Amino acid sequence: MGFKHDYPSYSALLYKLARRRNFEAVDAVLGLVRDRNIHCKDTFFIALFQHYGKADLVEKVVDLFHQMPSFNCVRTLQCFNELLNVLVDGGRFSDADEIFGRCSTLGFRPNSISYNIMINGWLQKDDWEEAWKVFDEMLEKKVQPSVVTYNSLIGFFGRKGELEKAPGLFEDMRQKGKYPNVVTYALLMEGLCLAGKRNEAKNIMFDMEYRGCKPRLVNYGVLMSDLGKRGKTEEAKSFLQEMKRRRFKPNVVIYNVLINFLCKEGRAAEACKVLVEMQVGGCELNAAHFRMMVVGFL
Repeated sequence: MGFKHDYPSYSALLYKLARRRNFEAVDAVLGLVRDRNIHCKDTFFIALFQHYGKADLVEKVVDLFHQMPSFNCVRTLQCFNELLNVLVDGGRFSDADEIFGRCSTLGFRPNSISYNIMINGWLQKDDWEEAWKVFDEMLEKKVQPSVVTYNSLIGFFGRKGELEKAPGLFEDMRQKGKYPNVVTYALLMEGLCLAGKRNEAKNIMFDMEYRGCKPRLVNYGVLMSDLGKRGKTEEAKSFLQEMKRRRFKPNVVIYNVLINFLCKEGRAAEACKVLVEMQVGGCELNAAHFRMMVVGFL
């Protein structure tokens, strides 16, 4: 018909096929793209890496990364980072560590995202000493850690009950011009709650504003969850009222925390009232609410 397909046509088709997990068709169309010498963008491959990763086709991601030059596409640091991410999430951390070790021979200079992926990989393996080595290397290479870097380490140490390391990380953040965000404080609060230091966690939340960070729903959620786990549902309910007094609008997650613990205690009638209050507040019901209510009425 005289029409010649170009990059947008092929990319649109491949995105749709990959979303439907029709990877046999993806391979066929990729063959056409290469044979017809279509110039591709790196974002095209990053999207395919993500779809392959979700389908646990990690080897395809590795192969496609190495084949990228044959598609007239330069491999970028973003592609390299996505490859690392897929390998770590796919349970192939040793491969991620190996390819990260030879990033310079591949022509890449890792950025904070690259280091964050590797730090998280070591933390998933419960090896904070290796994670700390990667953190030290990051500083040696003059790569600025991000708030995400610090959050990963603070969250890990909090879960392990090694809270004495958190103040040093907080101070290091400030020295490097990074400031804790609501997630940083929430992770620290979780660690304190796990260590039984609940009053300290509560004080931190109410001191956050003095430190330049206004509390958010995630911070209230940490304290409400801890109260519910300890059977102090009435105090959790009072926290909900405290949020409203402070002009915070509770979301579905906050309501779910309270409904879940009320149902587990067999207080289904009270859970129903909270459910109605949630709907009046503009939150929509989902399947999780019905499952919790069934448990409450049993």
